[in-house]
Amino acid sequence: MASQRSRRVTLPGADELFFRPSGAEEAPEETERQYTAPEQGRKTETSARSKGKGASGTKVRQAPKPSGRQRHDEKITVYISGPELLALEQTRLSLRAEHGLAADRGRLVREAVAVLLADFEEHGSSSMLVRRLREE
Repeated sequence: MASQRSRRVTLPGADELFFRPSGAEEAPEETERQYTAPEQGRKTETSARSKGKGASGTKVRQAPKPSGRQRHDEKITVYISGPELLALEQTRLSLRAEHGLAADRGRLVREAVAVLLADFEEHGSSSMLVRRLREE
């Protein structure tokens, strides 16, 4: 009878999977924009990047474009209707097809919340949020 060999696959352990060689740089963590509309924050970033200099006039190293996915510390559950979900998904697909922007539904919701809160902070009682809530 032939010797039996184990059919189990040998996999690397966690130490090998998450090993970082010494001296490896960690990517700087992106800071969250608090209540700023996405286009407002991006204009200054884009103009500084296009010139290749930061706000202080020093040369800025351009980092690779992030995928938009990042870990968030807090979570909420939001229930929406079928038509609202369909509209959100159609918007996501339209952004990808027509504008070349890949974003998941969570990113779209976070951006929409940021825009809405910026509008509320700037316009107060005449903001879109207040007007829409009064309509109900």
